[in-house]
Amino acid sequence: MFRTLPAAFHTEDELALLAQQMNAKAEGEPTPEEERDNEENLGISAGYTYLGQFIDHDLTFDPNSSLQRQNDPDGLTNFRTPRFDLDCVYGRGPDDQPYLYADDGVHMLLGRPLTGNPADPDSRDVPRNTPNRTRASRRARCWATRATTENVIVSQLQATMLRFHNRMADLMAGLPFERIQREVRFHYQWTVLHDFLPTIAGEQVVLDLLPQLTLDGERGGVTAFAPRLQFYKPKVEAFIPVEFSVAAYRFGHSMVRPIYRLNTTLPNRQEIFASNPFLSLGGFRAFPSTWAVDWNLFFDMGNGAPELGRERVQPAYKIDTSLVNPLGNLPPSVVKGPASLAERNLRRGLRMSLPSGQAVARAMGMPVVPDVRLRVGKATVADKRSNVRLTDISPNFADNAPLWYYILAEAQQDFEDDSTPIRLGPVGARLVTEVFVGLLGSDSHSYLRQEPGWRPRDEFVRNGKFGIAELIRAAQS
Repeated sequence: MFRTLPAAFHTEDELALLAQQMNAKAEGEPTPEEERDNEENLGISAGYTYLGQFIDHDLTFDPNSSLQRQNDPDGLTNFRTPRFDLDCVYGRGPDDQPYLYADDGVHMLLGRPLTGNPADPDSRDVPRNTPNRTRASRRARCWATRATTENVIVSQLQATMLRFHNRMADLMAGLPFERIQREVRFHYQWTVLHDFLPTIAGEQVVLDLLPQLTLDGERGGVTAFAPRLQFYKPKVEAFIPVEFSVAAYRFGHSMVRPIYRLNTTLPNRQEIFASNPFLSLGGFRAFPSTWAVDWNLFFDMGNGAPELGRERVQPAYKIDTSLVNPLGNLPPSVVKGPASLAERNLRRGLRMSLPSGQAVARAMGMPVVPDVRLRVGKATVADKRSNVRLTDISPNFADNAPLWYYILAEAQQDFEDDSTPIRLGPVGARLVTEVFVGLLGSDSHSYLRQEPGWRPRDEFVRNGKFGIAELIRAAQS
């Protein structure tokens, strides 16, 4: 997106020092669920962390975990299309990959039943390999699901999308697979535009780019969309910019919590990484069958959940310049090389020759955050004054902040007190939203292009809205 900007220059030692400051210290006992955790983001619930991860896997195919991607700009080949087309769900379709589908070639195969969620007794896992399949079949069957099973939560979001497709297939019985698939994709794209983007970037940024959009879901006379893109302008084909993939869209790493409650029947919360497999949310495995995710604990499902306690909606952590301690000590089974996710992200930006955050802000005509306001650490009242200045780590960071760090620090500028909701700042919000809107606008198969006046099915809409919560409710019905 900004090919003419000079690359920011940092030494790997400087980036390692910055990463050390971004890695939160190990904490003792976690905050009880009956109390407010001051690191929680009261504007974004925890499920959006993993919806963002699911969207990432839909846009870019990588047969490995996203933590294992290579640091080679020439190797960023998109083996799938950079579209919101759910190919992470559909693979190459029932003709090329029939083992992902039921015998009718329309419904998706589901995995084993899961228990633990009283709100959804029909919870299911993703389909997994079975010993009686041939080696080739086992390997191929994982093609569409491996990336989206790198942790327990996102794998169950994948399973929910399979169930949503099957629900649509039941409602559209008798119609061909391609027609059903189109309808599912349109609902998913609507969720991205009307729910995910406004939640993490703010409604106004979305409306600035798509003034014809009606976020309240009212039926209108939209006949065409003309996105107001200033920076994402593909000349030939749609693409994933490195500023997006290596920096801006990695904001979600700061939103990860160290522990989550999956459902109210389990006695304990689970850790994102743990040596004990019965406590760890790590993926690529058949986790305990009692670990059905209760989505009421991850999204506002409209059931009047309490603010605190075991049945509350768990908030994401704040978008700030701090990553929880487990992400600073990634297990060897997950990655090779530096165990710090922050250091890996910073080094990747260096190897991709990304410009500094300040250079990108100026190129976009956005306010530049002064060096004196660029600090490193948690966005909490307890930590605000003690957070070290970026330039105190190295003078070389003066007006020369790594882009990924800058995106997080820019969001952190909105912090006032521990109840302040924090979304992406001007540069981060615009980068993410422009790429999303640009990809949808470039895709001749998206609802923005094929049917601008399209709206979600009436039976799925709740209080005039359709988003991820309504999609999940429809999948469960």
